Amino acid sequence: MSRQFGALDSRSHGRPRRRPVARVAALAVIAVLLLSGCSGRDLGFPTGASSDTEPVAQLWLGAWIAAGVIGIFVFALIIWAPLRYRRRSEDEIPPQVRYNLPIEVLYTVAPIIVVLVFFYHTIETDEAIQPTAEPTHTVEVLAVKWSWAFSYIEEDAVGGESVFTVGDTANRPTLMLPVDEPVQIELRSQDVIHAFWVPAFYYKQDVVPGRENSFSITPTREGTYEGRCSELCGLHHSRMLFTLKIVDRETYDAHLQDLQEAGNVGVAERASVTNDIVGLDEEAGSSEEGGAE
Repeated sequence: MSRQFGALDSRSHGRPRRRPVARVAALAVIAVLLLSGCSGRDLGFPTGASSDTEPVAQLWLGAWIAAGVIGIFVFALIIWAPLRYRRRSEDEIPPQVRYNLPIEVLYTVAPIIVVLVFFYHTIETDEAIQPTAEPTHTVEVLAVKWSWAFSYIEEDAVGGESVFTVGDTANRPTLMLPVDEPVQIELRSQDVIHAFWVPAFYYKQDVVPGRENSFSITPTREGTYEGRCSELCGLHHSRMLFTLKIVDRETYDAHLQDLQEAGNVGVAERASVTNDIVGLDEEAGSSEEGGAE
């Protein structure tokens, strides 16, 4: 049998050899050139609105380029292998190879190198987004099934008192932050694990019961942005939304004054939105009517 395979191998060596590696390498080079010309906006990244935008966007973009190049390379090999080594006639058996040590070493070592490169750049990015300025504002975020409460801990606020706002599943709460001023975000959960996420911040953090997480950030672009919970936290997780408004300092101070005049003084220690799920009464009523029929 080995002699037969050897004869077949010798006949296959008589055919003109192709250069698949060169072709695959050419595809990889083309992919790099195409992807390197892309920006975050080309790939659907949100418009950044924080001091952390640039380093995180570069990390994401680099990861997408690396994933694209590796993906194209792998798919090219998947397509090339059966075409190159297909049976060309009824009497010919393709070369039989038991193993290829260089290839096996390559597909063992290459993923390790890729993971190490990603790990290095992730650590580098994490160091780049560490707080570099002393926060001038503090906002305590209380996550609760299924909405948010925002407390503004402001010693210099009008009246010298902290104020808060609470939302529910029918009315999104609004978190208002001053532009170009460092803010400390302190996160607490009333019940289960949630996650505070503003896509335009390019940053999110888990909100874990019994643990106080925090981070600091500087909003850099005025406007209105979406915020949401990015942790599957329960039945009405999809309704756990809020609106972020980045405004000038005058508008921010006016917002705190409005909350104080509305009687929302103090810190939201607990929120009762857990039992305030819009639509449940109607759904229950419809079910009872259907059962009665």
